[in-house]
Formats: sequence, C-alpha cells, structure tokens
Amino acid sequence: MTKTATTKAGGKDEGSWGKLIRDIVVILLLVLGIHSCVAKPFYIPSDSMMPVLRNGDRLIVSKYPYGWSYASVSFHLAPKTSGRWFGKLPARGDIVVLEHPVNRIDYIKRVIGLPGDTIELRGGALIINGKPIKREVQPMLSVPVDANMPGPDSSLGRFITQGANGKEVLELPIVRETLPGGATFDTIDMGPGYRTDDYGPVKVPADHLFLMGDNRDGSADSRVPVEQKGLGGPVPFDAIAGRAEIISFSTDGTAQWYNPLSWFEALRSGRAGTNLRPAHDESAK
Repeated sequence: MTKTATTKAGGKDEGSWGKLIRDIVVILLLVLGIHSCVAKPFYIPSDSMMPVLRNGDRLIVSKYPYGWSYASVSFHLAPKTSGRWFGKLPARGDIVVLEHPVNRIDYIKRVIGLPGDTIELRGGALIINGKPIKREVQPMLSVPVDANMPGPDSSLGRFITQGANGKEVLELPIVRETLPGGATFDTIDMGPGYRTDDYGPVKVPADHLFLMGDNRDGSADSRVPVEQKGLGGPVPFDAIAGRAEIISFSTDGTAQWYNPLSWFEALRSGRAGTNLRPAHDESAK
C-alpha cells in the first residue's frame, strides 16, 4: 500500500510540473503573437527623429496597418522572405519601424517617398516628383538638456545654450514641412554644408519606400550608404514592421534599476499620450 501511494504522489507531482511548463509555453506564445501581430513597445535610442521623438521615449507600434511580413515577427525570429499578407502601403508622413535590410537592426524613420516617386534634395530642400515641398521656418524650439538629451553620437550638441533659469537647453532650428497629400510635421535643419543636403534624384522602385529622419542633418536613412550605418537607398516594403502610434512614456536617463522611486522621478512630463500620426494641411491636398 505504501509503494502504491508513493507512485501516485509521484505521478501527480510530475503532472503538475507538466501543466506548469505547458502554461508557460502557452503564455510565451500568446505574448509573441500579440507582439508580432498586434502591437509592441519600442524604445527611441537616438536623436535621429528629433524634434518629434526624443532619446528616451517609449512608443507603442502597431503591427497590422500595413499587413504582415517577416519583419513583423518580433525579435527577428523569422527568416527573410518576400511577400506580405494583406499588404497596404503606408501614407507619406507615417512614422514606421523597420528591420534594416542588411543587418536586421530595428530603425525608426518617416515615410517620404512611395513607389514611383522621384526624390531629390538641393541645399537641404526636399523635392518630390520635381516639385519642392512646402517649407516654413518656425520659431526656435527649446528642449531641456538631460542625461538622455542630446543622445549618444548626437550632432545636436552645438545647439546647447543656457536657458533663462540657468539650466542648459537645446535651442533647435525648426522647419515645418508639408508633403504631397497634406501630411505636415516639424524637422530640424542645421543649415548648409551637411552631406545629406544634396541627394538624387532617385526614383523609388516598385514595392519600396524612401525613408528619412526628422533630424535631417543627423539621420542615417535612405540618403546614407549602408557602410555609414544608413539604409542605402529606398527600402523594400517587406522590411517594414509597423507604424508608430503613440508615446507611452518618456524618461530623462536618470532612473536607477535598484531604486523604484527614481523610476518616477525620471519621467518627462508632457510626453505620455503624444499622438505620432502626422497632422494634415488640407490646403496641400
């Protein structure tokens, strides 16, 4: 009787472990499915999308607006394949997350050119299909300097100055651009003399997109060769992983993992809830 009881107890214990492992696997698969097919968080590690996005911003990226491809699968687990399920091209002005076509690192850029567009820059001015886009100089933008701003390897350090309160701020030159179709957003233009000020003309091939960062003179994007960490030209549509939707929260870089109180103290005010879809100028349509 004693031996039988021991066997039953052992069987019950083994069954409990098996159920626990099964439940963990199911949860992981569910998380991966949501992460790959619905939405995922994304961290901004640089200043290439300033002034709209800042180093330290956390975003929500939706996976379904453009359909799904190998790039939709999180953590770069899927082999590179051609084709897209339920594919729908982004609109000009959308901010997209993509897998770099060569090294498969995540990038975030703005869609500037669609298939068939001819893209050109002269003196920093963007020209699409032979027509200069609308550009409006805006007042200088003051952004507080913190542990995350400017970011690593940033080209914005030259704009650091002392604010009225005695603290350091970035005084950034802003140009508002309006693309064909009406999408309008702010960019940083550091002035003449940068390598990306003159480019093209280049025609965007079928099933490709031309992507640029909003920090126009500090972004490794479609204008920049792969050898210089750029995208090396128009990017295949299949490399697009999703669309940036909203800022969930933003931190200034002072949080310490061992101090929960510092997590809250590091939060930047006014960033959470920022909609990342571009505004539209109806007169430009």
